[in-house]
Formats: sequence, structure tokens, C-alpha cells
Amino acid sequence: MNPAQVQQVATDILILGSGGAGLFAALHAKKTAPDLDVTVAVKGLLGKCGCTRMVQGGYNVALAPGDSTERHFMDTVEGGKWLNDQALAWTLVTEAQVRIRELETELGCFFDRNPDGSVHQKAFAGQTFDRTVHKGDLTGIEIINRLSEQVWRRDVNRLEDHRALELIPARDGSGLAGVLMLDMRTGEPKLVRAKAVLLATGGGPTMYKYHTPSGDKSCDGLAMALRAGLPLRDMEMVQFHPTGLLAGAGTRMTGTVLEEGLRGAGGWLLDSTGERFMEAYDPRAERATRDIVSRSIIRRIRDGYATPNGGVHIQMSHLGPEDVRRRFKGMVERCADCGFDLAGGRVEVIPTAHYTMGGIQFAVDCTTALPRLYAAGEDTGGVHGANRLGGNGVANSTVFGGLAGQSMARAVSRGGSLADPDPAAVEAGLARAYGPLGRPADELPAIREALYETMWNDVGILRDAAGLTRALGALDGLADAVARAGAPDGDRRYALTWMDRLNLENLVLVSQGIARAALARTDSRGAHFREDHPETSDLATSAYTVVRRQDEGFAIAMEPVAFTHVRPGGSLLDAAA
Repeated sequence: MNPAQVQQVATDILILGSGGAGLFAALHAKKTAPDLDVTVAVKGLLGKCGCTRMVQGGYNVALAPGDSTERHFMDTVEGGKWLNDQALAWTLVTEAQVRIRELETELGCFFDRNPDGSVHQKAFAGQTFDRTVHKGDLTGIEIINRLSEQVWRRDVNRLEDHRALELIPARDGSGLAGVLMLDMRTGEPKLVRAKAVLLATGGGPTMYKYHTPSGDKSCDGLAMALRAGLPLRDMEMVQFHPTGLLAGAGTRMTGTVLEEGLRGAGGWLLDSTGERFMEAYDPRAERATRDIVSRSIIRRIRDGYATPNGGVHIQMSHLGPEDVRRRFKGMVERCADCGFDLAGGRVEVIPTAHYTMGGIQFAVDCTTALPRLYAAGEDTGGVHGANRLGGNGVANSTVFGGLAGQSMARAVSRGGSLADPDPAAVEAGLARAYGPLGRPADELPAIREALYETMWNDVGILRDAAGLTRALGALDGLADAVARAGAPDGDRRYALTWMDRLNLENLVLVSQGIARAALARTDSRGAHFREDHPETSDLATSAYTVVRRQDEGFAIAMEPVAFTHVRPGGSLLDAAA
């Protein structure tokens, strides 16, 4: 395909993704500079896709008497095992207080309240205070519905059913010129030129056998960043939510989350004998951090105490079935749809790949190493360190999405023109996306199953050098297999097999980065547990991994953590007191 024949669209600001980060960015960009042309591009329909909409639990923010930003910060860095970028973590906990009030008073969100009218905050694991603001257990729907309504009211352009294919640099090397996209409604490419681009496509670790995100989530932003040579940090840190629904092999409901508030409220995890086992692994029992609970479940399964479908049970009935139905209406209904009684019985669960703590290195103002490229949300690394606290994810997206919108609008308002795209990069992107059309696609299902098994067995919750080395060999083979595989070249409109191939290519590439970072980290931190290196190394000399794509391989480096606010062994609570 000739790059000169590709349709071009121009905009001041291009936002990739319409989750919490993308929509907040659009609103704040228009608020900062109303005359700017802002475009949101989304792989599906605005307001109907993305991971923020799927958030059940809630939004962490220090609001209540007795809580504080210092306390929230310490929970965040201690939960992150001191690998967090502390400037980012501090921004998260302070700006969350601003953002939650914006959500309620400006954007129209309704969160649950106490009888005295104060905002209700529930318990989430790994935190020393009940600080999770929520709307029942359907918080994400509430937030995204209100954000979508506000975006629709404003003069924001929408490119729906458009998937991003490649970040296109400027011909003169000055930075980013735009993004090569695919209009899935027509099957035709589109080059969107912009003065600033936000990468907010979300994570989506769907390369694992059990995973929470929908199948269209395929780490597209991280894959594009790797192909562009950008540095990604903490890629070994993949979070598994301890309680993914285990509904059997024949349904996509398997892997979807039963929210953390169930355990926070006092739910029990039981093995096949009915024993409540978590107290043997951690004094906090079911309210330990997600990494500890997930490892404990896998060990219990491995020791021969698995339930019929290969997991463990969660039980809520001891809290009173009627109370459970009232407090967790969405969860009870989700389980009932699959034939399970959460309120009065037991439901099988298994840890499920949920969130990528790793991502693009970025600054507090959401700038990246590539001029004119910004990043926010789950595409970024550094905020959460080695372990994300439940409830910090949607706070991360909305906090940094808003900051990105402001930063982009200010940068663009200062002037500048559209950069000329590098035609060689456009040509290479077109060849990668369109070249496989017309080749046999028979291998794709087998590649996906092999990817599931490789990542689950060897790059999952319990890792060691032998398994990671084995995984790297398998992933190299899968990358070759994807390169050989094709897709039918007939009607290109909503060509699902073609989309599946593009998804797999991105997933395999990101999986290679995860596995290489995991092999490089020879200590255990948070979500990354090495059975051959079970101890945590000296916290005072903590370093994070940085992965880059280099030629056809990867370069791995370890960079020291900058303890800008507090050093291991210290506490901001002491200073605040």
C-alpha cells in the first residue's frame, strides 16, 4: 500500500483511549484551552469499552477524619515494595482529593454515602484505613457514564472503531508526528497528525490463561511504545486479582473479577476441604495484599487442595445472605447469572491477570521520552511500583488523565505546527498491518492457546529462572509463528480474524518484555515472586527494571529508585505527627 494514498486527518490533540484517563484528558484539555481541536480515538464505542467501565470496587482517596494523604502515600509505597516513583505516588494521593470532588460536584457522579451525608468508604486489602469511595460495586460504570456524557456535550471529535497501529515519528526527528490508525468500519488506514498525542489505551494482560479484561484489550499502547524504542519500566510486575470467577472452560465469564470488597467485608477463602487457609500465610488473612493472597491460593492448589474446577472457594454466607445481597448486588447477580449463589453458598475462584503495574516511563506532567507523546493510566509505569493497591487504579487514571489534558493543552497553545510524518515509518506500519492479509490464518487459535499456557505456567504468579528461560524460547517461537500467520483478505470491514492477529502480535511482543524483565529481577518484590530468589533484596538499594526494544531484540537495564519523599525504614506519618 502506498503511504501517499493514506487518508490524513489533522487535530491539535489526539487521545488514544476512552477510559478514565482518556476522557478526563479530553475534558481538561478543553477546559484549559477551549478553542483547541481535540480528538478521542477508541477501539470500540466511546463510553462502552475500556477497563475503567469494568471497575467494581472503587476509588482510593483520603477524605475521612483520621486518614491523610501521608497515610495513603505510605500505604502506596509500602504496598509497592519501595519501587514506586515517589513523585508520581505523591501526586496520585494528593490530586485524588481534587479529582473525587470534581467527579461529584462538576461531573455528576453519585457515590454511596453514610447516614450523616458523608461519603462512604469501604475497606480494601493492603490499606491501613477504609478509604475506597464507591457506587455499590459498579463504580466504574458510574464514572464512565458521567464522563462520557460530559465529553458528548463538548466539541470533542470522536474516531470510534479505530485502532491505533503505530506511533509515527516526524521526518526531521523532532518527536512524534501522529498515529497510523485502522478504521475497522472500512478496513482502511488513516494517518492522524497531531501536535500532541496521549497514549491512554490501557493495559489488558490478556496473554494469561485467566484474565479479567475483555478480549479486545491487547496491550496495544505498550506494544507501540516498544516498537518506537521507548523505555518501559517494571514490566515484570503483572498483578493478579486473587478472586477471578471460575465458571468453567466454556464461558468467558471465567476470569472476571469478584471484587476485593468481598474480602474486605470479611469474606473467607476456603480450600476443597472447607478449611479457611489464608491465616496460615499472612496475619491479615484474606485482607492481605493481592500478591500475597494470589500466591497463597496457587500454593494451596499446587499442594492438592483445589476445588473441582481447579481453584478455591469464596464464602460470604457467614455475613448474612440478605446483607450480602444488599451490599454486593452486582456481584451476587453476576454469580447468579453463572448459576452460583454468592450470598448463601460458595463460589469457585482463581487468581486472574488483572493489571500491568509496568508501562512507559513518564513524568508528573505526563510527558515521555518522545517529544509530543504523553501517557497516562495503565499504559504507564512507576505509580504503583511492585504492587497496585485495589482502588488506586481508577484514581491513577483520572488523576493523570486530567494532568495530561492540561499539559497537552498548554503545550499546544504555546504554538507550533504539525510535524511532517516520516514516510518510511508509515510504510513500515502499513506493511506490518496489511502484509499478512491473504496468508493462511489456521495457526492463530493454536498460537493463542500456546501463549496462554506459556504465560500462565512460566511467567505467572510463581516464577523461577528455568521457567522464565523456557518461556523466552517459547515466546520467540510464537513471535515467529505470528509473523508467518495471516488473515483472510476479503471484506476488510470488522474483519475479526485480522483483528485477532494484530492483537496476538502485540500480546506476544509485550509478553517477551514481561518475561525478560522477570528474568532480570533476581529478588522477589510484590507481584513478582521468584521461587529461586524468594527473599527481597536490600530496600535501600532498590532498583527498577527498564526494558527497550533494540533492533530485533531487547535491552534490559536496572535503574536506582530515587527516594524523593521518604527512604525505606522512614515514614511520612512521623513527619506529619
